[in-house]
Amino acid sequence: MNRDERVLRELVSGYGRTFAEEAGIRLTDTPQPLYRLLVLSLLLSARIRASVAVAAARALHEEHLDSPRRMAEAGRQRRVDALGRGGYRRYDERTATQLGDGAELLGRRWGGDLRRLHREAEGDVGTLRKLLQEEPGIGPAGAGIFLREAQRVWPDVAPYLDGKALSGAGRLGLPEDPRKLTGLAGDTQPAVLAAALVRAALDKRVAEECLRRAG
Repeated sequence: MNRDERVLRELVSGYGRTFAEEAGIRLTDTPQPLYRLLVLSLLLSARIRASVAVAAARALHEEHLDSPRRMAEAGRQRRVDALGRGGYRRYDERTATQLGDGAELLGRRWGGDLRRLHREAEGDVGTLRKLLQEEPGIGPAGAGIFLREAQRVWPDVAPYLDGKALSGAGRLGLPEDPRKLTGLAGDTQPAVLAAALVRAALDKRVAEECLRRAG
């Protein structure tokens, strides 16, 4: 096992948990988990700690705002209150509006089912990324977050390692090339690899620990 393989082994072993898993989303290729992932992606894309975004996603779920219909029908204040309980206060007003508008668009255009959006892209990741960004509040960062996680159930997207994941690879002194990274990672799922690399990008202490343990 070479140096890069050892570093990746330590990274995945210690930090190979997807953000969907952290938010309590059991991801499957079905409407509700995919929608919850979209909401999580919107929350994570703001300039706010990932732990706060995850807590806010959990709070929305606990409020039963876990489908486009329920999100759209909920009053704006109910969405604001749920975000506040998750600690997501800096952007709560704007985000509550985006969640409502996005839920309405998703229902109107894709029948509340992100699998229809996926099919519309016809296997083209660039098109998929553009379609996701039609959702209010989902920009390039949010689309990247969604695709990093969704590749677990949409294998035609894999391997999807965006700029944030590749910056984590750079911090670890690893190749900043998706194919090389997935080759080094062996049978590690690309979504798990992506999440671990992003955690290294977000926190230099993660990278330092993995480098130390890899020797």
